[in-house]
Amino acid sequence: MSKKILVWFRNDLRLHDNEMLVEAIAKADEILPVYIFDPRHFEHSRYHTIKTGATRAQFLLESVASIRESFQKFGGDILIAQGKPEDLLPKLVAEYEITEVYHHREVASEETAVSTHVEDLLWKQKVNLKHFIGHTLYNKEDLPFPIKDIPDVFAQFKKKTERDAIVKPCFLTPEKINFVNVAAWGELPMLNELIVNEELPTLNENSEFRGGEQEAFKHLHDFLHTGEDMALSNASLKKNEVVSKLSAWLALGCLSPREVYWKMKEAEASYGLKPYFNQIVLGLLWRDYYRFMFKKYRNTFFKPAGFTSNLKSLPQVDNDLLQAWKNGNTGQPLVDAMMYELNTTGYLTNAARQLVATYLVYELGLSWVMGAAYFEEKLIDYNPASNWGNWANIAGVGNDQRLTNSFNFEKLLKIVDPKGLYSQAVRA
Repeated sequence: MSKKILVWFRNDLRLHDNEMLVEAIAKADEILPVYIFDPRHFEHSRYHTIKTGATRAQFLLESVASIRESFQKFGGDILIAQGKPEDLLPKLVAEYEITEVYHHREVASEETAVSTHVEDLLWKQKVNLKHFIGHTLYNKEDLPFPIKDIPDVFAQFKKKTERDAIVKPCFLTPEKINFVNVAAWGELPMLNELIVNEELPTLNENSEFRGGEQEAFKHLHDFLHTGEDMALSNASLKKNEVVSKLSAWLALGCLSPREVYWKMKEAEASYGLKPYFNQIVLGLLWRDYYRFMFKKYRNTFFKPAGFTSNLKSLPQVDNDLLQAWKNGNTGQPLVDAMMYELNTTGYLTNAARQLVATYLVYELGLSWVMGAAYFEEKLIDYNPASNWGNWANIAGVGNDQRLTNSFNFEKLLKIVDPKGLYSQAVRA
C-alpha cells in the first residue's frame, strides 16, 4: 500500500522554503494538498467587526489561486473546500486512504483549538497530525532560551537572539511532485460567497497588493532594486521612511521570512546600505518576538487589561466616536487620511498604525481592543500576534513595560508627518 500524506495548507501558501511540503514529498508516494475556507473566519466578532474583511479576503483568494497554479504546473492541484477543518479533514483522510496529515502550527487560541480538535479526531482514525514550524525567521529550537524564559523586553530578545542564534538556510523549492488521484479538486469560491456579513465595497483594481507567491517575489525584487538605485545615486532615507510592504505576503506565508532575510543579506553585501536593509530584518525580528510572546503567554494579549491588574475597564461599544475613527471622520486630518488609506487599501505603515492607535487610546479614550479588532477586519497583512501584541503595548497593557510611556500623539505627529504632506498625498 502506497503512503499518502495530506498537506493541510493555512498561512503557508508557498512552494519555496516550505519544510512541511518538502518532507511530505520526500516521505510519501503521493501527496494531497488541501486548503479549507473556514466560514468562522468571516463571521461577526464580539467587537462589532467582521473577522476578515473583503480586501483581505480578496488577497487570500488570489494567494490560494496562485498556489493552485503552481501545483497545476507540476501536473497536480490543491483540493479546495469550504467548511470546518474538523468536519472535512477526517472525511478526506478516509476517502483517500491518507497515512498522515501535515500542517503548520499556529499560536493564537482559535487556530490552535481547531488544530487540537482535528488532531483528536484523526487520532481516532489512527492517523497522526504532524506539526511544523515555518512562520518565523528563527526556529524556536534555535533560540538561546526556552519559550518560557524568552525576555519580555524586545531589546533583550533581539540582542541575545542575534548574538547566539542562527538563521537557517531556506529549503529548496520542489522539482517534482506526485499527487493523489482526485476526480474533483473543488472550485475556488467567489468573494461574495465568503463575504456574507458586509456589503462588498468596490475594491481597488489598481492595488499594489496582489496575493500569491509570484507576486511576493516581484515585490521583493522591486524593493531590493530600490536599494540598488539608492546605492548608485548615494541617496539615503530616514529609518521611518524605509517601508518594504512585504508584510501581506509574509502574513499568508506566500513569502518566507528566511527568504527575505537572505535576500536582504545578499543585497547588503552587494550595495552596502546596511541601515536600509537592516530595518526590514528588524521588522522580521518584531514578528518573531510577538509570535513567541503569544506562545509564552497565550490569551493574555486578547484581554483588555492585558498584563496589568489595575486598568480602568472601558466599555466595548460601537459608539459615535469609534465610528468616526473607523470612517476617518474624526476631524484630525492626519488620522483621517490614514484611516481612509486603511479602509481603501488594507494597509498602513507601522508608524501610521501607531499614530492612529495612539489617537484612539489616548485622545478619544476608547477601548484599545475595539481598535485591534477593527485592524483585524481591515488589515491585508493581519496576523494575531503582531496585531494584538502591538495594540496591547500601545495601550500600556503589554508585556514589555518599557514601551508603556513611549506613545505620545503629538510627538508621533511630528515624527510621522512633520510637514503635513501625508493627508494631501493620500487624498490625491
